[in-house]
Amino acid sequence: MLQGQSFTGALQSRGVDRRRFIKFCSAMVATLALPPRYVAQVASALEKAKKPVLVWLQFQDCAGNSESMLRSSHPTVAEAVLDLLSWEYHELVMAGAGHQAEAALERVVREEKGKFIAVVEGAIPLADGGVYCTVAGKTALEIARHVCSNAAATIAAGACAWDGGLVRANPNPTGAVGIEEAVPQAKVINLGGCPQNPANTAAVLVHYLTFGELPAVDQYNRPLFAYGRIIHDQCERRAHYDAGRFTQEWGDEGHRKGWCLYKMGCKGPQATFNCPSARWNDGTSWPVKAGHGCLGCASHRFWDTRSPFYERLPDVPGFGVDVTAGQIGLGVTAAVAAGTVVHGIASAVRDRMRTRAAIQPSPAKPKAKE
Repeated sequence: MLQGQSFTGALQSRGVDRRRFIKFCSAMVATLALPPRYVAQVASALEKAKKPVLVWLQFQDCAGNSESMLRSSHPTVAEAVLDLLSWEYHELVMAGAGHQAEAALERVVREEKGKFIAVVEGAIPLADGGVYCTVAGKTALEIARHVCSNAAATIAAGACAWDGGLVRANPNPTGAVGIEEAVPQAKVINLGGCPQNPANTAAVLVHYLTFGELPAVDQYNRPLFAYGRIIHDQCERRAHYDAGRFTQEWGDEGHRKGWCLYKMGCKGPQATFNCPSARWNDGTSWPVKAGHGCLGCASHRFWDTRSPFYERLPDVPGFGVDVTAGQIGLGVTAAVAAGTVVHGIASAVRDRMRTRAAIQPSPAKPKAKE
């Protein structure tokens, strides 16, 4: 790696031609849900950008998010490590170990303070002083506070880093939380999912390099380009839902024909993610296309709020092409609110009712008799 080398200079030194570079920019623009005219702006920004320094921290995790990134070929991991980023620390892929590795991390925090990007994978335990996850004699909480509070931005990669994920699921014996709760002062963007999609991670980095800021986010600090639409609205099986064609059991005729998996517990009407468009394995497929219902893995605290995974959502009255995902969500919510909060959406109904009540004027009180 050459000091101060530009993004495109690094690509050219590795044999990545202009055509492939523009193809990458086009893919990023599509993932970011930007108009095609932004391809030139993204390409221009990346051509002038210096290679950003990145450190990847792993705490209470299964390494699934790292594995997801390792299996991405657009760009390949070699390109990401050698060309797109100055990837200074990542326990799973770095050559250094022990004191050498820790010295590299400390050097980044010291020399690149306020300029480097941190990626966090895994939950951070708070119980018993955080002793349930330590690296080089330091707790995950100590490391996260030291690194993330000094980073320009922190990306929470996957469910565990976002909200505690599986590790935090009831009864949560280690007191696990996500990076946002552990280090409130850090500037965090959450990439929920179990695991995160590497296309979205790359898109966040490209947005940051192009516009100098993180993309717009929702109430959970997740980028809107990836989490702003209900999965049901994007699903290729939606037409079967509208026509009332459902898989009744695994392996039946409807399942083989690709019918809707709503009755098999699919959480698509509740979940928001860009799985149907970004997909996995270089855009090849995603769970529903492969024949498995959505688990809502990008939803807040999904291990607790979306299980049992194969339990069908409550009945939704009415089908047809005029039914929108918003109407479906209201129907599901009303049914759940009647008797259960197992799917974690009854609270949404209460919030909606409170909001409406607050907006509507109170009836005038009768005047007291004089």
